[in-house]
Amino acid sequence: MPSGPDRSHVPHACGVYLMRDAAGTILYIGKANDLFRRVAQYFNPRKPDLKNTWLAPLARTIDYVVCASEREALLLERRLIGEHQPFFNAMWKDDKSYPYVKITLGEDFPRILLTRRKLKDKSLYFGPYPKVAPIKGLLDHLWRQKLFPLRPCRWNFSLAAPLDPRTIRSCLYYHTRECPAPCAGRVSWRDYRRIARNAALFFSGKRGDLRRIFESQMREASARLEFERAARLRDNLAALDQMAQRVRLRAVAAGDIAGPVSASRAVTDLQQALRLPAPPHHVECFDVSHFQGRELVAAMACFQGGEPHKDHYRRFRLREVSGIDDFRSIAEAVRRRYGRMLREGDALPDLILIDGGKGQLGAALRELKALELRVPLAALAKRLEEIFLPGQPDSLILERGRPALRLLQRLRDEAHRFGVSYHRLLRGKALLP
Repeated sequence: MPSGPDRSHVPHACGVYLMRDAAGTILYIGKANDLFRRVAQYFNPRKPDLKNTWLAPLARTIDYVVCASEREALLLERRLIGEHQPFFNAMWKDDKSYPYVKITLGEDFPRILLTRRKLKDKSLYFGPYPKVAPIKGLLDHLWRQKLFPLRPCRWNFSLAAPLDPRTIRSCLYYHTRECPAPCAGRVSWRDYRRIARNAALFFSGKRGDLRRIFESQMREASARLEFERAARLRDNLAALDQMAQRVRLRAVAAGDIAGPVSASRAVTDLQQALRLPAPPHHVECFDVSHFQGRELVAAMACFQGGEPHKDHYRRFRLREVSGIDDFRSIAEAVRRRYGRMLREGDALPDLILIDGGKGQLGAALRELKALELRVPLAALAKRLEEIFLPGQPDSLILERGRPALRLLQRLRDEAHRFGVSYHRLLRGKALLP
């Protein structure tokens, strides 16, 4: 069996992968919590299943889109499968449906239920969710704790068409008082609708208080050696986490797939160009900005998966440097950034890029060695767009249109923009009386 395409560029990250043949046609679209491990399974000769036997020999290119969560990956996978209808997805019926939580607000007396069909009705739908078991367990807990006591029955009745009294008397939930029994008038229509609206708020994201309650109850159950109850509460927390998973709306728009795929290919090309041991999924770039040696600042821009990740941007008002000294400025910024990351146990980047030449590269390298860190490092000089690498006497010059170079230029330009904006802010404050 052919070994298939190179998979070393695929990161250990949550996302969606697209397997293409030699002509670039999409053969299969899938999602994974760990893209690298999932893709590697297709080429494992010890697991000769249908996908290994049929799909792997045809695959020549693997594209991927990194996602913020498993739920975001699920949404993107579904949209891309619906748009492209790859042959192997259709053959293996991988376009399966996933569960939604449905609140039937179109009824006078709404219910909460799980469904795999999202209809165009007056109900509210929340999801879809990648795993059904935690959501089922959470709904069961909400019901038993009477947090949102909506009727569990499937009887059709309304204000205009009440339920037959004989049916009411035959209902077990009515006699055990587990149900608020709006059919029998035990709760007013107005109060019942308020319960339904509170449930809708909860599934819309108002879950912080309930999470704190679950955590407290789980600790108490563990202390009392009530391990079964503690396990149920742990599963409820997992369900809450699944419901709260972040979804970036732009990332799940099928029409935007060209951008993320292009970014992932640039990351792959950068790994090959710099001969890095792993895909540079997480890259941080440093730049220094000043005006005639005054208001000296440094800025750090961060890209993940070939795209800006602005939550990780940092800016530094340099305290240890006076006058114009780019080398010491870079050294201080690198020392402060990665010294703090070490203290706080944060994940280090896959590549550090410095705006500058050999001098700036050497300054950053000395700080990393002092911190006993081994992180791939490179510098990009503006004049000829030369790339300098530690231990390499000659610079590396890539073709102007190469994706790896364009990615480095975008990083460098973004760090410069971010630094200049901070410098101007400080200058403006300094000019104020």
